[in-house]
Amino acid sequence: MKKILIIDDEKRIRDFVKRIIDSFGFDVEVYTDGENVETGLSAINALKPDIVFLDIQMPDGTGFDLLNQLGDKPFELIFITAFQEYAIMAIKFSALDYILKPIDAEELKIALQNALDTMDLKKEEIQFEALSQNLNTSQKRKLVLKTQESVHVVDLSEIIRCEADKNYTFFFLNSGKKILVSRTLKDFDLLLTNHGFFRVQQSHLVNIEYIDRYDKTEGGSVIMKDGAAVPLSIAKKDQFFQLLENL
Repeated sequence: MKKILIIDDEKRIRDFVKRIIDSFGFDVEVYTDGENVETGLSAINALKPDIVFLDIQMPDGTGFDLLNQLGDKPFELIFITAFQEYAIMAIKFSALDYILKPIDAEELKIALQNALDTMDLKKEEIQFEALSQNLNTSQKRKLVLKTQESVHVVDLSEIIRCEADKNYTFFFLNSGKKILVSRTLKDFDLLLTNHGFFRVQQSHLVNIEYIDRYDKTEGGSVIMKDGAAVPLSIAKKDQFFQLLENL
C-alpha cells in the first residue's frame, strides 16, 4: 500500500484532502502529520511517504524551504497553492505538478493518478535545482524537458524553435540537438510566449532571437538562423510584422 503525506498549515485542508483521497478508493494510506516545515520534515523522515502533497506558504517558511532541507527526495511531489503566478510558473517550468486552492476533487484525482502512474520514474534532482533557479526572479528561466529516456534542463536561449507532432512537441536547440517531449505545443506556448517566443503558426513556436528574415516566396515563411523555414499563418502576419518592427 502506497503512503501519502499531506503537509499544510491548515488542519481543515489536510482533513479535506484526506477525505477526498479516501473516497477515490485507491490502494493508499493517507497521513496528515505535517502542519509546517518543521513537522513536515519530521513526518517525511519518519513515514518515508511515496507521495507528498506540499503547501507552499506556511508559518515557519515555504514548501520550497522544506525541499531545500531534504537530501534525497524519493517521493512524488504535488504542490498545494493559492494562486501565486511566480510560484506556479516556476513549478511549470520545472515540470513538477500542483493543484490550486480551493481544491477541486477532479483536479486532485488527476494529479494523484498521474503521481501513481509515474511513481517508478524517480524525480531527478536537476528538476529541483531548476525549480530553485526558476523561483529566483533575478536569474534566467530553466525549462525542464522530460522524455521517456531522460530529463533535460535547458536555458531558454538554447531553444531555436518548437514544432508540434500531434500530442508531442519537438524542441530544436542551438547545439543541433532535437528533443521530443510528450506534451502539446499549446502547453509550451502558454509557458514561453511571455519569454521571447512567438507562435507563427498552429504547429510552430519560435524563439524571436533566432529569427533571421521573412521570405515572401511560397506563401511566406519565417527563416530561422539555423536555416529552418517555418510557415507563417495569414492570421499571424500583422502581429508578426509588428513584432519585427519592435526588435
